[in-house]
Amino acid sequence: MKAWRVHENGEPREVMSLDETPDPVAGPGRLLLRVRAANVNFPDALLCRGQYQSRPPLPFTPGVEVCAEVVGVGVGADATVGTRVLAQPALPAGGFAEYVLADASAVLPVPAALDDAQAAALHIGYQTGWFGLHRRARLQSGETLLVHAAAGGVGSAAVQLGKAAGARVIGVVGGPDKAATARDLGCDLVIDRRSDDIVAAVKEATGGRGADVVYDPVGGDAYAKSVKCIAFEGRIVVVGFASGAIPTPGLNHALVKNYSILGLHWGLYNVHDPASVRACHDELTELAAKGAVAPLVSERVPLEAAADAVQRVADGTTTGRVVVTTD
Repeated sequence: MKAWRVHENGEPREVMSLDETPDPVAGPGRLLLRVRAANVNFPDALLCRGQYQSRPPLPFTPGVEVCAEVVGVGVGADATVGTRVLAQPALPAGGFAEYVLADASAVLPVPAALDDAQAAALHIGYQTGWFGLHRRARLQSGETLLVHAAAGGVGSAAVQLGKAAGARVIGVVGGPDKAATARDLGCDLVIDRRSDDIVAAVKEATGGRGADVVYDPVGGDAYAKSVKCIAFEGRIVVVGFASGAIPTPGLNHALVKNYSILGLHWGLYNVHDPASVRACHDELTELAAKGAVAPLVSERVPLEAAADAVQRVADGTTTGRVVVTTD
């Protein structure tokens, strides 16, 4: 089969190689899956660079979430051939390949309302958004939610989930094209960080109160602006550092303004509370059926274009989700 592999660390476009590799075989309790679509995530670029929190042995195949079809069932596994499932293939054998393996106990059914590319972009981004907004920040209907990188893959999910929860959503983006996307997503107010004063705009829109919840996958300057416009008893959810700059919070500032800084590493819920991950998937499936959430897939590219897609996501030049398809 064909599979993209990283033989040395570096920029995705330079180090990803499309290789011919042996077809995997489903062992006990495992499923052989034919990849229909693989979502491109920012961590894929970090994995290529050797900068992610886990470093798989070289060579490895990136791609951390897929929509796939069951084509083989190992001994003891419970699955039906032909079923569409969502899976997180275990590294070093990730999803930018024609076939992957997954534990039968860990796959999830694909929501019927979503096509393959949308489904591939649902799991990590929307689970992260749901746990960040509901489990960590306890977002309430009527509150103001500020989302950084609102037109990106992670931010767009938070925008849709915030609107579904009844929040007033303010989206921060970079550039007029992304501003238009954020408005189409349903943001009540869009702030262009390149031309607008984020802090002043948020305070004006909230009558001086500030945002009740901030969803920050960017870090750096985005975080610095957030603490200047967070409301009394507000909550800042730290999701990631796409800017490359990890902020150093001033805890004295959090003390005098009475706000909370909440870390979110969604992957830990798979270890500490897997039942909650399943429950979240059920809720996301219902929201998808109602049309309240639908992953913003801006590009569908063939397997041969995966390296370029990962590079462009790493460079921050994409809008919404870029999904690698194999059909």
